[in-house]
Amino acid sequence: MRIDPSDLGAERIYRLMTGIVVPRPIAWVTSLSRDGVLNLAPFSAFTFVSQKPPMLAISVGRKGADYKDTARNILDTEEYVIHIADAPLMNAVHESSVEHPPEVSEVEQLGLETALCEHVKVSRLVAAPVAMECRFRQCLEFGDARSRLIVGEVVMFHIRDGLVANGKVETEALDPIARIGGPRYARLGEIVTLRTVFQTPKSPD
Repeated sequence: MRIDPSDLGAERIYRLMTGIVVPRPIAWVTSLSRDGVLNLAPFSAFTFVSQKPPMLAISVGRKGADYKDTARNILDTEEYVIHIADAPLMNAVHESSVEHPPEVSEVEQLGLETALCEHVKVSRLVAAPVAMECRFRQCLEFGDARSRLIVGEVVMFHIRDGLVANGKVETEALDPIARIGGPRYARLGEIVTLRTVFQTPKSPD
């Protein structure tokens, strides 16, 4: 099969790419509107882009002519929190993707408990095993749809006790959820540990 993307509209390309680029980690983001409404939404176009300082990137699309509340809130306040959800939170993550008017808080709709952060005004979700307080650093727009790639710096990590050993997160204990095509999610399958590969230094000429 050959598919020429120039023959497809944005929606069909989105459906195709979200079935190919799998599984995708989910950034579960709380943000605060100018009116003080705590917004919550999941984003599966998500990765880290720097380790020192730690920086994360999420891609936020548009619904019609309008950007999603999360993008507007982050650009307005320059603060937000990215959470990593575990399997027990799968339904809540999915339900938080429902579009609501800006004055409606998905956090309140879902009855999720929150806690104050240390460096940002946005609250974090108590139930999430990982919460990362972020400050906005950069926004780039891409493509005809002008999707916004938002990069933020992590200024504080909140990690559930027992998840970190020898400086590393125990992935199986974290039990993160991932997004695949459509309204479908996945958990970790078999984890394969390979030997560490060390690069042999080149001899000087």
